[in-house]
Amino acid sequence: MTSRKRWLAALLTGLVVALSGCGGSSDAGEVRFGYIGDYNGASLLAVAEDQKLWEKHGLTAEISSFNNGPLQIQALGSGDLDFGYIGPGAMWLPASGQAKVVALNTLGNADRVIAQPGITDVADLRGKTVGVPQGTSGEMILDLALSRAGMTKSDVKVVPMDASTIVSAFSAKRIDAAGFWYPALDTVRKQVPGLVELARNSDFAGQLEFPTAFVAGNDVVGRDEARRTVAVLRDAMRYRSANPERTIELTAGLLEKDPAQVRADAANVRVLGVDELDGMTRDGTVRNWLSGMDAYFTGTGQLRRSTGPENYYAADLFTSAGTP
Repeated sequence: MTSRKRWLAALLTGLVVALSGCGGSSDAGEVRFGYIGDYNGASLLAVAEDQKLWEKHGLTAEISSFNNGPLQIQALGSGDLDFGYIGPGAMWLPASGQAKVVALNTLGNADRVIAQPGITDVADLRGKTVGVPQGTSGEMILDLALSRAGMTKSDVKVVPMDASTIVSAFSAKRIDAAGFWYPALDTVRKQVPGLVELARNSDFAGQLEFPTAFVAGNDVVGRDEARRTVAVLRDAMRYRSANPERTIELTAGLLEKDPAQVRADAANVRVLGVDELDGMTRDGTVRNWLSGMDAYFTGTGQLRRSTGPENYYAADLFTSAGTP
């Protein structure tokens, strides 16, 4: 090889190295993390920022707010996000193979079927207009409530709406009912103080649990950044369990909300601790929760066939991230 060819080869090698160093967020220890602007979706990120947990585990994080879980799953699939947060209504997406669950977070009790004053029973919704954000826990609670009343969504007039549209449409009485959730419901209640709650998560206790979770792209879970990110979440969970009031204040700061509003939101969830989750992962409790969700979504037709919790819940990643 001539000296000129050796020089060109060295130059090209240098360019490849330089480009590979800026080609993806994980190469620089950076992660892109999606969240939803409520206590469930934001509390651990607020703790991680305040306690400098990203720095502790050699990472930096770019966090982005989303309106719902399905949008984050799409962003994971397109490579625009590395990690995200989903509520129970979107759990069918990782079950169908579109993402991996890397950590469970809380059990939700914030979902409601609400109706205009004068409607007193789910059966009264027959033929009525019901707004629902599709693919969310709002649709899930509506399905469950209708089923318990011997009805399906074909018995009502379902109108797909995003969360902000439900607030305005219900307040203006353009819809008769909605599958919706707190804390956004607090805004509706102020505008329609006589609204009726026809169903809530706790009505189905023993039949189904409503886990919220953190998810990762399928091509992300094998990276070292995934283990370090889960370690951040575990450390934040420990802090949240030990410091509930401070966590509420930190979350309110991140979301730029009144702490009283975040406190009311937090009252609608069961926080899961690290040791508790480790034990429930090992004894099969988490798998049973997810299997129950799989059966529910298969019944609604959203999920044709689950890949199986053992394939979409990265249990070993979650538990091993807690070890040095």
